[in-house]
Amino acid sequence: MRLKGIIVFVITLFLISCSKREAYMINDGQVYGTFYHVVYQSPGSRDFHPEIQEKFRVYTTTFSPFEKESVISKVNKNEPVELSRYFISCFNRALEISEITGGAFDITVAPMVNAWGFGFRNKETITGELIDSLKNITGYMKVKFKDGRIVKENPNIMLDMSGIAKGYTCDLIGDFLAEKGCENYMVEIGGEVVAKGVNSEGKTWSIGITEPEDDNLFGSSELNAIVRLSGKALATSGNYRNFYIEDGVKYAHTIDPKTGYPVQHSLLSATVLANDCATADAYATAFMVMGLEKGIRLSGEIPDLEVYFIYADESGISKVYYSENFKKSLVVQY
Repeated sequence: MRLKGIIVFVITLFLISCSKREAYMINDGQVYGTFYHVVYQSPGSRDFHPEIQEKFRVYTTTFSPFEKESVISKVNKNEPVELSRYFISCFNRALEISEITGGAFDITVAPMVNAWGFGFRNKETITGELIDSLKNITGYMKVKFKDGRIVKENPNIMLDMSGIAKGYTCDLIGDFLAEKGCENYMVEIGGEVVAKGVNSEGKTWSIGITEPEDDNLFGSSELNAIVRLSGKALATSGNYRNFYIEDGVKYAHTIDPKTGYPVQHSLLSATVLANDCATADAYATAFMVMGLEKGIRLSGEIPDLEVYFIYADESGISKVYYSENFKKSLVVQY
């Protein structure tokens, strides 16, 4: 009887332990002007949302150019500021990817983007003279980290890490959850995603790639594909949510840092699968500048980088290109 009682007790403890392990927390909110979703299997059913919110506050006061007292805002205003390890790490990675992409990714492009305005509302004011003047304060080679500070060739140069900061922040939150003992988690910020392990159903995390639709102001809700994601990161950048047509030519919302003008090519969206989300985020942005052919060529030269490109053929019909190893992550392609 005593042995039976011990067995029942042990089984009960095991079931309680399993129940605790199966507890998944869902934390939602806003950061960087977009929404975040963090889902994780929490040891002891602990809710880490207050700590996550505090980390987002720190990252916002580091990377957001819309916060007057943020680190990046002070750098842009040439004010003295102590650069955090987060800022330095992200800045250095941005310059590395800028070099690899030949400047297609460039965190100094902000003045050009601002000149065109959201939705190209300022396009009537754009002149060749203005673009030439903006080129003088654009270029990743004109900034560097030296002796604990950012050194600019021209004090009017402005930094904007929006093309890498969301992905980098996903990595940081993922690292935080791992340090807390979470073996299964998914972190998504504005479409940039990092995931590890399995979801609450015990299945690999499934992430959707949306279908480009020109007539949908807020982007498409229809899926082009679903991807399995575990131990990897995924980021998507796309032209289809913001463009205008002039003389039959579609001008995308992506500004080419080297020309100062919107890119003109057939690539509608670029999804990148990488080991970390900062890398995926930055390359997705770069490929939208480079276009389909150059994007395919460069992506094939970079280890541990897989791509899924949606583009328009000569008839305007959406087509898909994906790298060989990306196919292994595809669950469904519609």
